[in-house]
Amino acid sequence: MTPFAIAGIQMHVAALHSNVDAMRHRLDVLMARFPWTQMVLFSELCQFGPLSKFAQPLESEVLELFRADARRHNIWLIPGSMFEKQPDGRIFNTSVVIDPSGDIVASYRKMFPFRPYEAGISAGTEFCIFDVPNVGRFGLSICYDIWFPETTRQLTSQGVEVLLHPVLTGTTDRDAELAIARATAAQFQCYVFDVNGLGAGGVGRSCVVDPASMVLHQSAGQEDMFPIEIDLDQVRRQRETGMRGLGQVLKSFRDRSVDFPVYNRDATSEAYLHTLGPLEIPKQASAAGLDVSDPRQSVADEDRSKNSRAGVVAPLTGKTANG
Repeated sequence: MTPFAIAGIQMHVAALHSNVDAMRHRLDVLMARFPWTQMVLFSELCQFGPLSKFAQPLESEVLELFRADARRHNIWLIPGSMFEKQPDGRIFNTSVVIDPSGDIVASYRKMFPFRPYEAGISAGTEFCIFDVPNVGRFGLSICYDIWFPETTRQLTSQGVEVLLHPVLTGTTDRDAELAIARATAAQFQCYVFDVNGLGAGGVGRSCVVDPASMVLHQSAGQEDMFPIEIDLDQVRRQRETGMRGLGQVLKSFRDRSVDFPVYNRDATSEAYLHTLGPLEIPKQASAAGLDVSDPRQSVADEDRSKNSRAGVVAPLTGKTANG
């Protein structure tokens, strides 16, 4: 057994002021209650909230505070994410990984901003993989990234055994996201730590899923801190023998007989995607994606059909046959 204790912290996130002090307080409480915790993960945009107008440089006094916290508690720390403002004006959704010595061993910029709603947020292009010595390999993705299985495919193809997934989901698609978290764990035979916020930071319902897609913990809609000891030998055995001795999906993908032309941007197999219209926020009463003629014509056709069944023929003007 290769045990390792990871804690998620689901907390209230404010939109109009910093949440850093509140994060650090909860971290201290967590470590006082569960001193055996070895890694702590906060939710997406937990530090300064979901408004990009509060974006700031990544290197700051706040980052130094989190580095000191990691040293003080002797933990790996992923303090959620923040909107990072670059000197050229670009804004990224960025997370960092801090080791128990307080060193930043990795950083990650969200690859799939939640467009079109996160218009103006730049997309990262680098994957985030890091090793915990004598434990295993970890990968980091942020919220909407998990909806694109290619991101997790890239991570697990390089040996990632635990997917750390801070999210900010305050919308009606949280149920779908939880289903995707379970499916991701099964498809890629890895642990998934999916940590959401509250208030401006989401609707909660954080979850931890094992590589057999079993939910080890499911938060509700209140503040929660949940240390879970995982066993990475379970990942390794399942990848070798299959889930419950059944599907060996990573090896099956490795030994595939087909390449996928959809990933060739010049391939005609992607032509359908170009028929879907622009990536934009839907408008009121939008009929985008629907093959609908003039609704007035549809109503007239329906009236004519009713009249026909009644033995009355009506013209398109809507008048009766005797009108």
